[in-house]
Amino acid sequence: MTTELAGVSWDLVGDLEQLTEFPFMVQALEAGTIVAVLAGVIGWFMVLRREAFAGHTLSVIAFPGAAGATLAGLPLAFGYFGACAAGAVALAAVSHPAAGARRGGESAAIGAVQAFGLGLGFLFVTLYGGQLGEIESLLFGTFLGITAAQVQTLLWVAVIALATLATIGRPLLFVSVDGAVARAAGVPVGLLSLVFLLLLGLAVAATAQIVGALLVFALLVTPAATAQQITARPARGLALSIALALLVTWLGLGIAYFSPYPVGFWVTSLSFGVYVGVRLVLSLLGRRAEPLGAPA
Repeated sequence: MTTELAGVSWDLVGDLEQLTEFPFMVQALEAGTIVAVLAGVIGWFMVLRREAFAGHTLSVIAFPGAAGATLAGLPLAFGYFGACAAGAVALAAVSHPAAGARRGGESAAIGAVQAFGLGLGFLFVTLYGGQLGEIESLLFGTFLGITAAQVQTLLWVAVIALATLATIGRPLLFVSVDGAVARAAGVPVGLLSLVFLLLLGLAVAATAQIVGALLVFALLVTPAATAQQITARPARGLALSIALALLVTWLGLGIAYFSPYPVGFWVTSLSFGVYVGVRLVLSLLGRRAEPLGAPA
């Protein structure tokens, strides 16, 4: 189905009808929409908090989780969510939440967790010993085989994660901008950081089911980083991050349907292309993002 390049035409309405003709593609678009909204919001806070390395580590940890689930004959989602939750707790234990920037010792500890997770993943792949088609899908993503039950699960995960983030959003923004002042003001910095890492783990696990464990990082960081290049105002930045994540996800799924290349490649390439384009335009215009905290 994904190799019917002749199906592409200038008739956009006809192409859209062809794209949504089969239930598996409709479910992929539904799942992609849920994941894009979740990644756009969580990713914006991740970039703001300078926790991109932690996000990348969680995406690496998703790999051994899914590989271990495959080895044990369990659903991939169980491995994704279980490993990312455990990884979030481990990262919270080595983090310095009040620090404005990542410390060298903390980065080394996070890197050690990442290396251990990657090693476990390769061990599970070796022990699996079967056909690697499913392993390649969990690494690089696929829209084939997404079921209505998986879409519903993703929806509930996104609702819970976004509702939790909305509850802690204001103090989390305070902590993210100035952790030391927030701690002095009595804000529970450590607890908020743990909760956010758990939410980041949920977002990684959900996103990995669309773009794969090794490419999830692109959808989390690139739309958010692009949005923060354009504006640092929280409300506008969040809305723009969501919009960009939706754009690259929908386009990536659509192009992947008509091409032989995986959806993860298209999503990451489009995300990177948009980021580079925005940087070039802003550079030519001599513009920079407004300071964080400007009126929304």
